[in-house]
Amino acid sequence: MNRRTLLGALAGAAVSVPVLSACSSGVTSLDGGGSAAGGGGSSADGITIGTANFTENQVLGYLYAATLEAAGIKTTVRPNLGTREILIPALRGGDIDLLPEYQGALLHYLSPKATATEEGEMQNALAVALPAGLQILPYGMAEDSDAFAVTQETAKKYGLTSLADLKKHNGKLIIGAAPEVKKREVGAVGLKDVYGVEFKEFKSLDSSGPLVKGALKKGDVDVANLFTTDTDIVANDWVVLSDPKNLIPGQHIVPLIADRKADSAVRKALAELGNILTTAQLTELNRQVDKDKKDPEDVANDYARQHGLTKK
Repeated sequence: MNRRTLLGALAGAAVSVPVLSACSSGVTSLDGGGSAAGGGGSSADGITIGTANFTENQVLGYLYAATLEAAGIKTTVRPNLGTREILIPALRGGDIDLLPEYQGALLHYLSPKATATEEGEMQNALAVALPAGLQILPYGMAEDSDAFAVTQETAKKYGLTSLADLKKHNGKLIIGAAPEVKKREVGAVGLKDVYGVEFKEFKSLDSSGPLVKGALKKGDVDVANLFTTDTDIVANDWVVLSDPKNLIPGQHIVPLIADRKADSAVRKALAELGNILTTAQLTELNRQVDKDKKDPEDVANDYARQHGLTKK
């Protein structure tokens, strides 16, 4: 994994309440440094896009790049930088300017006790919770949520259909997930607080990647934290446990950008992508990378060409 040491520390999230303006696919937050028409930001000297260390986020980063390049904006992509704990400080510190985010996950990172679950409510909550100097652009149609899955065999053995059922087997089951999930609300913390679940062991693996999926197949873990756009869920007939208490919020894809780069050209280009890319299409792009072993950049560029995003 190609991780870089990125400078900058995440400061407090308290900011003045931003101005909100309605957009075609969501709500844009403005942190006082600009306006819906572009404001004080400028992409004239280019934009650096960072991505997290999993397939889908890399694909999205290259989709952002292809779309922005077509709008005449020079881009650089720095993939696989790591988790949100690395990316947000990097964005604030100027190492990167833009990254693909997920509404619910970002909101819980910034405000762990947030209760908003509906897309519009989360967008407004994010606008308030974001640190100074950052803003969210309109969210797109595509969505990818967290999921907690078990094999058919495990589901039958323990009678598991929902997250609530896990409590009946406290101290018996092993969960596998990315290391940060151990301390996240949409993770081990929330499963305990909301559902009263306590696992026998937490195994630090990866984000819906080969480690956690391999462990689930082998029986090394009983429960795996996966993403709903992961094609292996259907391919392996795994059971996604339902979430009756709504621990897991909606996760529409949303661009997170530094005020310094959020001009009208960037807004228009990314809004166009958001209004075209669907959840089903994003799932297929993930499959091409994970199963067909295609390069994420090639997959993203092919999609952009096929859907007219590069024809300006």
